[in-house]
Amino acid sequence: MDRIQETELARRLIAGDEGAFDRFVEHFRSKIFHYAWMMCGQREDAEEVAQEALLRIFESFDQLREPERVRPWVFRIAKNACLMKRRKSIFAPEHELSLDQFLPAKGEKLEIADWSVLPEQGALDAEMKQALHRAIRELPDSYRSVVLLRDMEELSTEETAHILDLTEDNVKTRLHRARLALRQKLDESLRVAKGVR
Repeated sequence: MDRIQETELARRLIAGDEGAFDRFVEHFRSKIFHYAWMMCGQREDAEEVAQEALLRIFESFDQLREPERVRPWVFRIAKNACLMKRRKSIFAPEHELSLDQFLPAKGEKLEIADWSVLPEQGALDAEMKQALHRAIRELPDSYRSVVLLRDMEELSTEETAHILDLTEDNVKTRLHRARLALRQKLDESLRVAKGVR
């Protein structure tokens, strides 16, 4: 479903079309669940967040003023539900990782492994997807949320800034730093996969 169809679905829900309810849940539940799983790190927490977020969405659907902005509105609610869950979760980390530990030292060059000559491509694609998800989960929350919203959900910089209560410049900076950290983590995974240290 593209953004135009999401907007039309939101308009139908605002108008009271009960048939739109199931389609809305079907479309957004998996997106909210994936976002929550990557943010919370635990399937159990993600399931609760997805249910809580969908409940809040439907309780406050009359507050949606711009149906064309339904996706950012949904993810803002999901973000808040996830933050509340993380505060209460037994799985919440004791401390946040610093992004500085992932960035190259000043004057040090970031080297990227050669991805073009990897054996067993199909197995490695699945492995790389797992490595990417693992690397995203290891990012500090402030960077992880930007990557998930901008790169995974393909929201604009403006929409991401609105959801996270940031300036657009902050979103761009965090996204750049997060991508550098992810690149380094994936490079490490590739070196291990190729047997290079």
